[in-house]
Amino acid sequence: MTTDPAESPWRRLRRSLSAPTVPGPDGTGTFPAWPPQAVFHRTGTSVFPYAALVDGRWWILRLNDFPEHPLYTLFVGSRRVTDLRDDPADWRRMSEAWAAAPVLDAAARAEVLRLMAGFGPYGAEYGTPCTDNDYCTCTVLTDAYAAREE
Repeated sequence: MTTDPAESPWRRLRRSLSAPTVPGPDGTGTFPAWPPQAVFHRTGTSVFPYAALVDGRWWILRLNDFPEHPLYTLFVGSRRVTDLRDDPADWRRMSEAWAAAPVLDAAARAEVLRLMAGFGPYGAEYGTPCTDNDYCTCTVLTDAYAAREE
C-alpha cells in the first residue's frame, strides 16, 4: 500500500483497516466498510484500547495476545464482527495514529467496559475463552484487569 505523506494518520489508518465487506455481526451477509465518520478514542484500558461511537453504536477493538491470536478483534456493541490481522509494515504507522487519538471521558469509558464485560480473553465472545497459560496471557484478562487504568 502506498501512502500519501499529506494524508492524516487517521485517514491512513481507516484506509488500512477498511475492507470492501466483512462478515456481518450475525455471521450472514456483509458488514459495511469501516465508517468514514468513525473517530476512535483511547479508552485507557490495555484490553479494549480503542473505541468509536458510530451512529449510536460502539465500535470497539480488543487487543489480543499476538501472535497466539489475531492482533485485534472488532466488536460492534458487544457482538464480534471480525478479527483484524495487520501487515507488520503498517504497525508503526498505526501506532502513531493511535497515539494521537483523543481520550474517552469517564462515562463513555464505563459504557465501553460494561458492553465488553466478560470478553477480555480471546474466544470469550463464543463462550470458549482461551485458557492456554503456556503461550498466552488470556487468563489474566478479567473484567477487573480490563478496568485498570493504563
